[in-house]
Amino acid sequence: MSGSALYDTFARLPLAFERGEGSWLMTANGTRYLDFAAGIAVNSLGHAHPHLVAALVGQAGRLWHISNLYEIPGQSRLGERLAEASFADKVFFTNSGAEALECAIKTARRYHFVNGEENRVRIITFEGAFHGRTLATIAAGGQKKYLEGFGPVVEGFDQVPFGDMEAVEKAIGPDTAAILVEPVQGEGGIRRLSLTAMRKLRELCDRHGLLLVLDEVQSGVGRTGKFLAHEWSGVNPDIAAVAKGIGGGFPLGACLATEEAAKGMTPGVHGTTFGGNPLAMAVGNAVLDIILEEGFLEDVARRGLLLKQGLAAIADEFPEIVEEIRGEGLMLGIRCKVPNAVVQKAMREEKLLCAPAGENVLRLLPPLNVSDEEIQDALGRIHAAMQAVTAAAEPADG
Repeated sequence: MSGSALYDTFARLPLAFERGEGSWLMTANGTRYLDFAAGIAVNSLGHAHPHLVAALVGQAGRLWHISNLYEIPGQSRLGERLAEASFADKVFFTNSGAEALECAIKTARRYHFVNGEENRVRIITFEGAFHGRTLATIAAGGQKKYLEGFGPVVEGFDQVPFGDMEAVEKAIGPDTAAILVEPVQGEGGIRRLSLTAMRKLRELCDRHGLLLVLDEVQSGVGRTGKFLAHEWSGVNPDIAAVAKGIGGGFPLGACLATEEAAKGMTPGVHGTTFGGNPLAMAVGNAVLDIILEEGFLEDVARRGLLLKQGLAAIADEFPEIVEEIRGEGLMLGIRCKVPNAVVQKAMREEKLLCAPAGENVLRLLPPLNVSDEEIQDALGRIHAAMQAVTAAAEPADG
């Protein structure tokens, strides 16, 4: 279906959608799909949410882009709201998660530079991580399949096994600036860093004068039932990157930092042309209008539990297909015993969309405002897909 003028970098599914509404996507012929991929955790409030549409259309009729040469009132408002809802004092707006991570990396290194420790540039990262597709963020992620063919790997990243605190401690040296981790690895297979490990990372950073940097691009903005996923641990980072859900489908990211961590980011040391543009700010503020409503995040946690319990029952019924149910809130994963592509195809045939991940996992990332009825509908479709996979395997077993 893709045109010949496009780069051949995506293995797209043979599906095209004409419109969306809430948790549903519709093809040109009217076929309806229940969307539990949500643009890979991007459409935090589903498709065509009326409050987001009104904010975008209203702003589009006034002003699109002026650059950061001038004051942008929407930036100030959204920045203040993000700071109030999180650990942060300072915010830098970007267009994507990768840019937010680039800003986070630069903020951490610059912090040590202005403290007179120019040598402290190395950042400890974790195996299985995914931090973006820029040259620096693929180096931070360290996965060979993303690094291959792109020349010298950007220096300054030391990888350790996910969750291995002993390895983290051994990796800390005189040139270490920070530790960078996803509270829940998304692309890595919905692998959650234990709350104990998160607290240990904070303790190690405090002891060695390092900055704790979190990649909350996929896990943040309500996805796990807290505004940011690290809140479950009771400790705060120094810097965090968010994107995806904060724009509800509009390209928007942000680097959040404490005032101390951001002290090296002075005029002229970093910038962006499109970041924080009026259109993005209007939508971001509209997203927060809903996500920060009283009781909304508690409802996300409740819906997540409803979905997870239903998945656990399916896992019990189909142990030959399902290895494990992972995740928190509405960031859940089904680790498969058969190839995850087989299960994904069976779900798609039941008109349910999900997203693949590492470790043979399928991610379920529905809109945060998905209804209880839609969750039950999805569970029915997943059950039917498991039955179809089982039936397809029976002749081979016989």
